[in-house]
Amino acid sequence: MEKPSSERKPEVNRRDFLKGAAASAGAAMGVVVLEGCAGLTRVGPAAAIPAFKPRDVVRIGFVGVGGMGTNHCNNLLKIEGAELRAVCDIVPEKVAHVQRLAEQAGKPKPVGYSAGPWDFKRMCDREDLDLVYTATPWEWHVPVCLYAMKTGKHAATEVPAAMTLEECWQLVETSEQTGRHAIMMENCCYDRSEMMVLNMVRKGLFGEIVHAAGGYLHDLRALKFSSAGEGLWRRAHGWRLDGNLYPTHGLGPLAWYTNINRGDRFDFLVSMSSAARGMQAYAAEHFPPDDPRRKEKSVLGDVNTTLMRTVNGVSIMLQHDTNLPRPYSRINLVQGTKGIFRGFPDQIYVEGRSKEHEWESPEAYRKEFAHPLWVTMEEKAKGAGHGGMDFIEDYRLIKALRHGWYPDLDVYDAATWSAVVDLSVKSVAGRSRPVDFPDFTRGKWKTTPAIPIFDADQPCRA
Repeated sequence: MEKPSSERKPEVNRRDFLKGAAASAGAAMGVVVLEGCAGLTRVGPAAAIPAFKPRDVVRIGFVGVGGMGTNHCNNLLKIEGAELRAVCDIVPEKVAHVQRLAEQAGKPKPVGYSAGPWDFKRMCDREDLDLVYTATPWEWHVPVCLYAMKTGKHAATEVPAAMTLEECWQLVETSEQTGRHAIMMENCCYDRSEMMVLNMVRKGLFGEIVHAAGGYLHDLRALKFSSAGEGLWRRAHGWRLDGNLYPTHGLGPLAWYTNINRGDRFDFLVSMSSAARGMQAYAAEHFPPDDPRRKEKSVLGDVNTTLMRTVNGVSIMLQHDTNLPRPYSRINLVQGTKGIFRGFPDQIYVEGRSKEHEWESPEAYRKEFAHPLWVTMEEKAKGAGHGGMDFIEDYRLIKALRHGWYPDLDVYDAATWSAVVDLSVKSVAGRSRPVDFPDFTRGKWKTTPAIPIFDADQPCRA
């Protein structure tokens, strides 16, 4: 059986040797040289990716039905016009579980695929699918999405969409070449507070936005050391990568607030990590001396801080913190010339409305600035994952496919937000030197309109 890309032994050729020599020379001169400089740019303008073709029913194949995958499947079984045709997972019992969920919901039993890690290709080869989801471990997101698009399907992936710059470019170029969309399912863009803040930003409550901050600060030590679920693969990334490995939950909403790829773009970033102590300390406290997990050495700094600046001068601070004891936070801060909002817990200060120099609760603002999507969708989203935002993101994608709209999130968002993984790793390795951001849109960011304030049955782009 063919090995996944992460397991294949790369060939050493003249081009790779020259790229390595260039990187070494650059490091000696105090600059970071990105992979062959091709990681930053591609020749030629971006090709237009059309809106979805309208259809009455969206026929779906799903790859990876663990916790988050099953969550999506439960949503899709409840959304009008969504039809779960096929399910793929390397664990047959997980496939059978989703098949039972479909039958319990009064829907046809989806066809199961579980003949090894590459069996998703056999599923994608079917002609009766419009959309292929993936909620697999991170390293499989790009292989599934690329094959889905090349076989004529649209692709939707959990976060991050990609782990390297080259993978980000592969998603963009394949989407442009095939005319099929690759959408990253960033649920935090659809959370109630984030959408309220977006409405506040669009209505000018904070004036001109000059700074924002976000992150993923979540104690995942028990999950990473678990013998099931994400514990089977997630902590292994920390053995070899030091940077922001999970940027998009915090960054996605900030990108909407600041019009990234829609009037502005990221210009460069710098990244710094603390020492790596949390995982080793947790293992020493919870496992017996002969447990092999006591011997693991994580290189992932416990707290990574990445600073970004946009072409238009907005500064953004992004943090990643999953190896230390702490309450959950995504920070969700946005600051402008007239006021500031910060989350977890939510607080607001608006010049001329708030008591001078004092934070206030945003409760008095919630009715005035509630996002219309949440006003419409609140009842339908009740009981769904992560407070309802998971259902709303699935609903919006299916709605766009059925009506022939352009999706809320596109492949340029997927690539741009995910690129922080590789760029932050490069900056940390280069002693926090600046690294430039690729323009995956190749200039289209200058003319693409900002995300508007849309309702449940309205497109995000004309």
